[in-house]
Amino acid sequence: MRLLRPTIIFLGLLGAWQALVSVTGVQHYILPGPGRVARALADNWSILLGHAGVTAAEILLGLALGTALGIGSALTIASFRPMRRWLMPVLVVSQAIPVFAIAPVLVLWLGYGLTSKVAMATLIIYFPVTAAFFDGLRQTEPGWLDLARTMSGTRFRTLWHVRMPAALPSLGSGIRVATAVAPIGAIVGEWVGSSAGLGYAMLHANARMRVDLMFAALFVLAVMSVGLYALVDAGLRRALPWQADDRKMGE
Repeated sequence: MRLLRPTIIFLGLLGAWQALVSVTGVQHYILPGPGRVARALADNWSILLGHAGVTAAEILLGLALGTALGIGSALTIASFRPMRRWLMPVLVVSQAIPVFAIAPVLVLWLGYGLTSKVAMATLIIYFPVTAAFFDGLRQTEPGWLDLARTMSGTRFRTLWHVRMPAALPSLGSGIRVATAVAPIGAIVGEWVGSSAGLGYAMLHANARMRVDLMFAALFVLAVMSVGLYALVDAGLRRALPWQADDRKMGE
């Protein structure tokens, strides 16, 4: 059933797409049908696969770096109260400026290569991981903290053995959100300036009026993003077996 439900949804969306094209009679250079997109995907599979590898590297590096920075920032804010006054404004500013606005600056500073795209993915991932983990750290059950103090637990041991394990489900939620939005930073960076990647392939296809190829690149990006999210979600479920499972809660 876990595989059947997504398959039915996917086939239903394809059917609705084809019905829309057939009923409206829209031109293929505006909205190509699923068959035309499938042919473009088959004819350009090797090219799209190469571009997908570049985008995947940008997303994975940004996800790893953004998660590491987010965890470090959340631990710093939660452990050292004076640092909260310094780091919280940085968190707010990092989200107050849209990545679309800062992307040209990052490309100008870091170049058209991998670095600028990883920086943009890191920037968009940083906040959800930090905010979720920090909320988990500061919402630790008070009774557990009282018990740790009763047992003469030091500040570090309390953080390591009580607060961090209690906050891991919140961190998992932040990582899930970060995984879902990570492709945005990479694709925006490729749109601003690049020579490879799925975002570059979409722009290049659009400039040549190859809308079918553009949709094919978008399809590859969607499959890659959904696959990455599924892998991360499965890994978090295995790593946090004590976290409440929505399937068990529904029973």
